[in-house]
Amino acid sequence: MKKDYRTLEPNFVPARKSKKKIAGATIYYIVGITLSLFFILPLLYMFSTSTKTEEQIAFASGTVMMFIPDFSNIGHFFDNYGVVFGEYNIWKYAINSLIYAAIVIVFNVIVNGLAGYVLAKFDFPAKGFFNFIILFLIVVPIETSIIPLYSIAKNILGLKKNLSVLAVILPSVISVFNIFLFTQFFSSIPKEYEEAMHIDGSSRVRVFFDLILPLSKPIVATTAVFTFIGVWNDYIWPTMVLPNRGDDSWPLYPIQAALTSIQSIEEITSGQVMASLVITSLPIFILYAAAQKYIVKGFGTAGLKM
Repeated sequence: MKKDYRTLEPNFVPARKSKKKIAGATIYYIVGITLSLFFILPLLYMFSTSTKTEEQIAFASGTVMMFIPDFSNIGHFFDNYGVVFGEYNIWKYAINSLIYAAIVIVFNVIVNGLAGYVLAKFDFPAKGFFNFIILFLIVVPIETSIIPLYSIAKNILGLKKNLSVLAVILPSVISVFNIFLFTQFFSSIPKEYEEAMHIDGSSRVRVFFDLILPLSKPIVATTAVFTFIGVWNDYIWPTMVLPNRGDDSWPLYPIQAALTSIQSIEEITSGQVMASLVITSLPIFILYAAAQKYIVKGFGTAGLKM
């Protein structure tokens, strides 16, 4: 039975929110909703335009209908997507990006994870210097090293035929930011776990793969998501190192290069351009939604040692 505290204490006064708190909460929600619309409306416009013809896009321009997909003719709802997939073969470039991303993610987690494990759990000379170099390289923009990196790749691999694919994959395997995240996360794992495995005769490598990585699912998911986004959105570097093949063979370019090629076609429509953008954005949305809780947990745990 619910107690009525007003009968127990005659002077009891229910807590009321002050006008200042109500005003603050109102402003908070108004600003939050406004900022959300700035992010959501372009996405709605992109998807809505991808379902329309040029005439429908012109008719809806400047009205609220520009943010609403065309449901009047469901049979032609995905016509622009059919053109992008069928005539422009964007699916081939999407497969290339998925393959590149999958390979890079696997090696990225292993290589950067091992580097982070060494920096977090090993004591060796100049350890502080290496940590400083990691922090320094994080703030150095990639544009400053892309020309020297191209020269190295050209001299070592030659950038001929299928060897150019290695030039796309190998530089993306190393990420100083991921090394930093792994280092911070591994530092929070108690040493007692490792000592128990060492007593059982486990080697350092086995401890890493059998103990450290299974305990580090949040940070592994975090680095995997950001690595996928980086590889999926990469455009400049792949177009520099990959050869341009003809229409009679399978292209090597990733999906971002396909977008540039598609948008340069004279007869392409606005709906087809937006359809290609939706196809490009969809995998990122799905991956981030699936790994969101791990990303939040991974950054939260890694930040404990910062």
